[in-house]
Amino acid sequence: MGTVTLGVSIAVPEPYGSLLQERRAGFGDPAAHCIPTHVTLLPPTEADDSVLPSVEAHLTRVAATGRPFPMRLRGTGTFRPLSPVVFVKVVEGVSACTRLQQRVRDASGPLVRELQFPYHPHVTVAHGIAEEAMDRAYEELSGFEAEWTCTSFALYEQGADGVWRKLREYAFGAGPKLPGVPNVPAQGTAVDASATTC
Repeated sequence: MGTVTLGVSIAVPEPYGSLLQERRAGFGDPAAHCIPTHVTLLPPTEADDSVLPSVEAHLTRVAATGRPFPMRLRGTGTFRPLSPVVFVKVVEGVSACTRLQQRVRDASGPLVRELQFPYHPHVTVAHGIAEEAMDRAYEELSGFEAEWTCTSFALYEQGADGVWRKLREYAFGAGPKLPGVPNVPAQGTAVDASATTC
């Protein structure tokens, strides 16, 4: 039996996902091409690989009762000095993300865990790099905006090379498309992950 490092997140779709990934790389963040642009629902969590079937069944149940909801990103924020992170803010969809992550980590399921910090949905665009580069990320993306209808979340596994790869996507149960909120394509692979080491 081995262990796996799992994460659950909402992918930021195209064209926004690749744009923010490229900007993150441009700020000098070496993890940029190892982490698809996302909003975290479950941070990196180690688990025995034998629990994967129960994890997938749990996430299927979570998704089945979910409904599409509007997501909107606008402007930047930072967790500094507590944590060396600059992020794009989630300004619509916060309560839906919060409820969803609580259900993912529910005590009745296989992914129960405590969080190091209170949950705060966001999209990381710089992490653990030089302060000057963090300042640049904060300033240069301050006018960034994006919106879409969130219709799913996904389970990811971190490989030995540090690259996060999607194992499975979980679409929400049937629900109406929200009026006036565009659907945009899922984020593609911006780099050949097999050739990347993080």
